[in-house]
Amino acid sequence: MENKYITVKEISGKYGLSYQVINRYSDAGLLSVAFKKGNVRFYERKDVVKRMSVISKLTREGYSLMLIRKQLTGF
Repeated sequence: MENKYITVKEISGKYGLSYQVINRYSDAGLLSVAFKKGNVRFYERKDVVKRMSVISKLTREGYSLMLIRKQLTGF
């Protein structure tokens, strides 16, 4: 069974993003941290897959992080 949570390291490897970009996405409200264990942040895997699909598409189209956040959250 697939693990329910994913770490920043796994997101970085899977999507080819730096830690700084993932932190920026978290700070902008694009990715929500499910919980922390020590210095390791865990995200819900299903949420990351869904959101990264939208984030990747809109980033390629030139949308700002604020506009992407509005698309994802409605705010």
